[in-house]
Amino acid sequence: MSGQGRKMENKGHILMKRYELGKLLGQGTFAKVYHARNLKTGQSVAVKIIDKEKVMKIGLIDQIKREISVMRLVKHPNVVQLYEVMASKSNIYFAMEYVKGGELFNKVAKGRHKEEDARKYFQQLIAAVDFCHSQGVYHRDLKPENLLLDEAGNLKVSDFGLSALLESKRQDGLLHTTCGTPAYVAPEVINKRGYDGEKADIWSCGVILFVLLAGYLPFHDSNLMEMYRKIRKSEFRCPQWFPHEVRKLLSRILDPNPFTRITVARLMENAWFRKGFKQIEVADLDLDEEDFPRNIFDAIDSDSEGCSSKGKEEKKKFPRLHSLNAFDIISQSPGFDLSGLFEKDLKNKAEVWFTTEMPPSQIVSKLEKVASMESFRVKKKDGLVKLQGSKWGRKGQLTIDVEIFEVTPSLHVVEVMKSAGDTLEYRRFCDQELRPSLKDIVWTWQDNNSSTIEEHLQRQPEDHGLNLKAY
Repeated sequence: MSGQGRKMENKGHILMKRYELGKLLGQGTFAKVYHARNLKTGQSVAVKIIDKEKVMKIGLIDQIKREISVMRLVKHPNVVQLYEVMASKSNIYFAMEYVKGGELFNKVAKGRHKEEDARKYFQQLIAAVDFCHSQGVYHRDLKPENLLLDEAGNLKVSDFGLSALLESKRQDGLLHTTCGTPAYVAPEVINKRGYDGEKADIWSCGVILFVLLAGYLPFHDSNLMEMYRKIRKSEFRCPQWFPHEVRKLLSRILDPNPFTRITVARLMENAWFRKGFKQIEVADLDLDEEDFPRNIFDAIDSDSEGCSSKGKEEKKKFPRLHSLNAFDIISQSPGFDLSGLFEKDLKNKAEVWFTTEMPPSQIVSKLEKVASMESFRVKKKDGLVKLQGSKWGRKGQLTIDVEIFEVTPSLHVVEVMKSAGDTLEYRRFCDQELRPSLKDIVWTWQDNNSSTIEEHLQRQPEDHGLNLKAY
């Protein structure tokens, strides 16, 4: 690490004019983690300092970027939160939630847990993993060392360095990178023929449950190949003190066939799992928060001296009302769909469009009425309206972004897009609530046919002064 990097790590050093560094909490090959204090709020945080030169030299910079992308998606009470990302010429800094209780591994190392304690940790683990999966995130390295405990004894999933996003799947719909910790890895990952990230994570959770209740691993051998053989055959034996319900549940979780292995949804319906299970209290999402803009990645790649994902220079300014030019209009037409040049994962985009001849004020008023009927909270900013559901479901709170674009003074296009929550719930809301409620202001919906904008412009050329044929 450079001299400057070493200087930055001195206890009491002020980092980026934001954090005062404290004691060293832990370190690895490429990073060190320090306790720190936010100078503005006084909040305790953990600051992870990553040596940029080292990670670039061995080609891990994309993994760092992926970890940032993942952690901004998984805001859950049982997941360690990433507050801020900063970068300098020599280092990358993560300011994260400080979890004071340390690793669950330290407790496991002392012996087995009581059934009630093991179940509580397992419930919180599954709740966190289920939420991650709902956001298209697969952890791929779940183990007691990556599970932290806060002061109240609540579990927090950490270390998303080996995680994968939905877009990482190949055309066969599977992940193919062999990763994880041998004793916790699923048999299909070892087989190297592709695997479902959800099913692989479920297997790891089963191993963790066994360890919590037994105090030792279900699959263990000094010979790695012999251990892999046991994993492939799911060759393990439950201790006599395991309750009958746990034995049955583990046989369904540690099923070597991923196609018949229990799903998270079914697992959460299990009677043993549900005993004492409480609905997780989740704070409202901060709809005004500006998370880790794209240019923090530019700063990571560059040699610039100091850049933050929260810096004033980074903040995105919302225009009053976006306008659509002829290029935008043509790009909405099925025959000229250029979105593939810019979007990586079109199949997973949950959005629809509609056109209307109503002014923005009436559009927003109508949306507010729909929101009040469905118990949605509404936040408005310029041409953007956010609707946030009051209920917390299996995949989080349903949050919908509605953006209004001006094509001409007499024509507006409204984009409706799910930004959080369950896609099926979103589609049900659109089909059963939104469409019927907006039918008196909508000219036509654009999710299946995008030619009507052009038809409108050709019908009223004097309104806009654009000749589409010229484009």
